[in-house]
Amino acid sequence: MTSFYEQLDGHRFASTEHTAGPWSSTGQHLGPPSALLVRALERVAARPGTVLSRVTFEVLGPVPVAELEVTAELERPGRSVELLSAALSHEGRAVVRARAWRIVGGDTSAVASGEGGSLVPPQGCVPMAIPDDWRCGYLAAMEWRSVSGGIFTPGDAAVWARPRVAVVAGEQPTALQRLFTVADSASGVSSRLDISNWYAINTDLSVHLHREPVGEWFALDAETVVGPSGVGVAGSVLHDEQGPVGRTAQSLFVRER
Repeated sequence: MTSFYEQLDGHRFASTEHTAGPWSSTGQHLGPPSALLVRALERVAARPGTVLSRVTFEVLGPVPVAELEVTAELERPGRSVELLSAALSHEGRAVVRARAWRIVGGDTSAVASGEGGSLVPPQGCVPMAIPDDWRCGYLAAMEWRSVSGGIFTPGDAAVWARPRVAVVAGEQPTALQRLFTVADSASGVSSRLDISNWYAINTDLSVHLHREPVGEWFALDAETVVGPSGVGVAGSVLHDEQGPVGRTAQSLFVRER
């Protein structure tokens, strides 16, 4: 297999083994479903010159490695700003819902500010350490480079990644789709807990972008905060090789195993 999904018809997709998360061969990491939903959002009443400025995913349940259905619609049309929505379903039950703001672009290059510094490029970084028994599914379908920290190093981390496979078989993924294969991993790479002893499961993912992403490599400059009552927050600054491109946030359900 050379993709996360194979398209069966206009709305149905077969999940491949590359979508599986590290905890189970039957459940997906949220990266591939996020990219698949963004692909659908990109195609809703597509308008030249518009950009997705924010996408939020609500995780309603585990995403099985199985046949899935994708639907998407223009929820609120507008001249300058539009609201889009999409859903990923299995056997008639929605497992992930997404909503996105799409904005008509304009030239603000003369007043652009606040991006922050760039990271060491992926070509200058070492491969992120992944144990052999985790080198399968989604983690193996992505190429990982560590600027600092990583999935088995507790604490803040800055990590580059790019997909080795297409989102949908036979298609060249867009830069936006590639970015969303990576965006959900902020809580994993910057965990402050021993992941063999603790759960830190995200209930959602919000991605805010201040410019269109470019290229194949995307980085998460990530941190996780764990509160005293079983709740945490993971966030990151998203980078492409030109510099910061946006931010992510995830709410975490934290429990001891």
